[in-house]
Amino acid sequence: MEIKKKVWPEYFQMILNGKKKFELRLADFEIKEGDVLILEEFDPETNTYTGRKIKKKAASIIKFNPTRMHRIEEIKKFGFYIIELK
Repeated sequence: MEIKKKVWPEYFQMILNGKKKFELRLADFEIKEGDVLILEEFDPETNTYTGRKIKKKAASIIKFNPTRMHRIEEIKKFGFYIIELK
């Protein structure tokens, strides 16, 4: 299945350059391993798509609920790191 999602310009460029090899998304859609994400560059300042797109295959998917591990106040105060392991 192909799934279209918006990506802000700075993150789009990181994906394009090969620096960003992960996605953090609200789990408000269905996805499984092997599905293809069509990542469309979207400028939040102009509220428009730029026309650039990248296709990436979902290699692995981990769904989690951060409120099971942390209080909402902690999440609001600290946020999260996304750490790629090598």
